[in-house]
Amino acid sequence: MTQPNTPPTLVTLARHGRTPWHEGNRYTGSSDIGIDDVGRRQAEALAGWAARARPDALYASDLLRSRETAGTVAAATGLSVGVDARLRELDFGSAEGMMLSELRAVDPGAVERFLRDPVEHHLPGGEHPAAAADRAERALREIAARHAGQHVLVVGHNTMIRLVLCRLVGVPLRAYRTALRGPEPTATTALTFAADGTVTLEHFNRPGGSDG
Repeated sequence: MTQPNTPPTLVTLARHGRTPWHEGNRYTGSSDIGIDDVGRRQAEALAGWAARARPDALYASDLLRSRETAGTVAAATGLSVGVDARLRELDFGSAEGMMLSELRAVDPGAVERFLRDPVEHHLPGGEHPAAAADRAERALREIAARHAGQHVLVVGHNTMIRLVLCRLVGVPLRAYRTALRGPEPTATTALTFAADGTVTLEHFNRPGGSDG
């Protein structure tokens, strides 16, 4: 059990490196796509930052692009990768592998409803964003408690990061697409978890490999 005088836990969230679907801005979601050559270079830059920042623990989702990025960090830091499926990306249902323009051509009504409220009218057949926020929040709070007073690096996903940030810092979940632009591949977002459960956003979408 975390004691009240325990120092806060620093959790740095990093988006995985670029994938072949990034350039067309295709919804990747639960599709298990690996990183491309650009993504590997981005992962190496993130690993260089991690070697300097010296986190105490490293986690990734179970999806390949997250594990590949975290694996590069692990090689540079000597850390092992803890895999937690609750950190995986939101499942986008029928939009998986598609660009928004392609989905609009197939189902324009669904796209318009999604753009108005991406939570109440999430993409057809996909995971409810509130459920994704719930699982990611549980994972991060458990990780923060497990590593109380330490620094943890978590390699996650674009929408997952935005959803859990909204949940943790009090932004309405329906605003996740408009209130938080990014994060870019391997960009970092830092949160501190206090012993009383309070979460503070320290920075958002800092370029991967950058110290500040």
